[in-house]
Amino acid sequence: MQPIYLDYNATTPLLPEVITAMKPYLESFYGNPSSAHRYGIQTKAAITRARGQIAGLIGCRPEEILFTSGGTESNNLAIKGISSARRNQGNHIITSSVEHPAVTEVCRYLEQNGFTATYLPVDGFGMVDPDDLEKAITSRTILISVMHANNEVGTIQPIAELSKIAKAFGIPFHTDAAQSIGKIPVTVDNLGIDLLTIAGHKLYAPKGIGALYIRTGVQIDKLIHGASHEFNLRAGTENVLEITGLGAAAEWMTRHLPDAAGNMRKTRDQLEDLLRKAIPEILINGHPERRLPNTLSVSFPGTDANTLLDALQDKIAASAGAACHSDSVVASSVLRAMGVPDEAALGTIRFSTGQPSAADDVRIAADSVIQAYRKIKGASEPTVQFEAETARLTQFTRGLGCACKLRPQDLESILKKLPRPADPNLLVGTDTSDDAAVYKINDDTAIVQTVDFFTPIVDDPYTFGAIAAVNALSDVYAMGAKPMWALNLAAFPAKRLPMSILEKILQGAQSVAEKAGISIAGGHTIEDSEPKYGLCVTGVVHPDKILRNHTARPGDSLFLTKPLGTGIITTGIKRKIVDEDLYKEVIASMLRLNDDILAIAENFLVTACTDVTGFGLLGHLIEMCGKGRLGAEINLSEVPVFSGVRELVLADVIPGGTLNNLEYANHHIKWAERVTRTEKIILSDAQTSGGLLFSAPKRDKDGVVRFCKEKGIFISWIGMITDGQKISVQ
Repeated sequence: MQPIYLDYNATTPLLPEVITAMKPYLESFYGNPSSAHRYGIQTKAAITRARGQIAGLIGCRPEEILFTSGGTESNNLAIKGISSARRNQGNHIITSSVEHPAVTEVCRYLEQNGFTATYLPVDGFGMVDPDDLEKAITSRTILISVMHANNEVGTIQPIAELSKIAKAFGIPFHTDAAQSIGKIPVTVDNLGIDLLTIAGHKLYAPKGIGALYIRTGVQIDKLIHGASHEFNLRAGTENVLEITGLGAAAEWMTRHLPDAAGNMRKTRDQLEDLLRKAIPEILINGHPERRLPNTLSVSFPGTDANTLLDALQDKIAASAGAACHSDSVVASSVLRAMGVPDEAALGTIRFSTGQPSAADDVRIAADSVIQAYRKIKGASEPTVQFEAETARLTQFTRGLGCACKLRPQDLESILKKLPRPADPNLLVGTDTSDDAAVYKINDDTAIVQTVDFFTPIVDDPYTFGAIAAVNALSDVYAMGAKPMWALNLAAFPAKRLPMSILEKILQGAQSVAEKAGISIAGGHTIEDSEPKYGLCVTGVVHPDKILRNHTARPGDSLFLTKPLGTGIITTGIKRKIVDEDLYKEVIASMLRLNDDILAIAENFLVTACTDVTGFGLLGHLIEMCGKGRLGAEINLSEVPVFSGVRELVLADVIPGGTLNNLEYANHHIKWAERVTRTEKIILSDAQTSGGLLFSAPKRDKDGVVRFCKEKGIFISWIGMITDGQKISVQ
């Protein structure tokens, strides 16, 4: 069963009438509109017809409609086009603090290129005060751009009042009407605006098509140069297929807007009423009256929106804040501008109904939201607790595994302020970035101790416990030590999940401990809203055989013992877009102990070693190189990567921790020109239970590879340590 769709502000399905109108231009009418023969005349006529259909919807002349690739391009063309055309008259732009990034990012760009921008404040409803606009205007103001209706909370701005002020000062006024068209009447003369943005996919037309209304007499400079298409304002052969679809959608809305808007309002109000009655503590964001008829922004107190949406993902499709930032755990800039506290903002979900929304679906959706909210809030009644058979561990956490680590640059700034231990027997402490602490007991024995825990990366509790145990043990192996025993560390939402799940987590860890030949001798637990699990592991090593992460030497070969991509893949697993074969492959890798390094170190000189986890391959290599003391050369073609990882990155399946790692690594890495963004992300990917990165003398390169192959140990030579100060990726 498909989830109930309540995300019409993000995108809309195609109307049947739109599909019918487009079909001939898929099958028969394929001519270039610029051609003079019959084929070209047919498609040119379709463009002319669509121009008139859109003009009829917003009350303008057909020649005032210019086709673009969508709302973002329309906003860019309007703002940059006016700014360029009026550059000799001034350099000041006024917009609001609640605009879509398709406006604010354009303004930020212009600010880096000699322009200034004022971002008007809004009140608690998200409304701009016309008095603030008038006060912001200067003699250098050349454009005002304020959206018609907000995409997150639905507040409708007083555009007619604002444009009247602009007109009094002779300043062009642009409005982004992507969200309002198709939901409320939009007439350019009534609004008094000079430029207006239309986005097809918000209007039951295809994605990749939009339009910009430009009032006759308003001069803009074009952004795309070439032939004289679209009144010589946008070069490029017209997208006839989608232009036809946009025109058909506009004509449908011209005829059916009152009924469509009425159904949106009815179903939106129904959803709001059901939620208010069951959860009186919810907060509704946006203006109570001047609001789009379909938009409902709800803050659920004490709850994280992404966690709630994860619990609903098989039942409802909605957005946490703006649709373009649905994976972000940062409070929405719109809600912040409205003064909504971060705690409430982080618990905000935007529901948006559409023309096809049905009352029965809304009732089912409301019931699903209410039940999920009560479970997540930790209601004590057994009837609202998640069942062990249906609970998905990853839905109870914002981040996954080692990708939840603090940003390395933030951690560095804190640790360098702390005093360093002075105990001479503390052989490895906080003065380095090694994987564990080492304390000398006598001339023959040193104790190695580490702690590691994280949030679930898979839904199965037994597998989660096992992976967490392997990951914790890895830190001891990376020091060249043999683990002796371990202690459990568990945080568990006992009011939301049955204790049988915790039991399975512990059983998974126990199975790994037995494989490693150690005991788990107790531990510590706390009640927490997110499940977390790991181990405190104690090991033993000879003081002269400790492996460190920063003792590599120029010329040493670099080896990696597991493929990269676990952070990306587990993010894909959470989103249910990873196939079974890849799932099994990555789970098997994360369950493999890193104890092979002990055998390698018995037969070869290992000059440095670290395990690759939350900071990614590059982050840990930077530590190995002493953050600039040494350099390295990485042969990209030799770095092992799980199959399917590149495709996931291209689909934007990227953990936030991975992007933080890349930002940090960029300061230390010299990238070859041929290295793609995808490859940079993979090298920075936040690994959970990743392999070991170790160095050995150059002379032993072939011997290490041969030994590992004979023993069935996964190994890959990936480069070498240099005496430079940069890490080069070739």
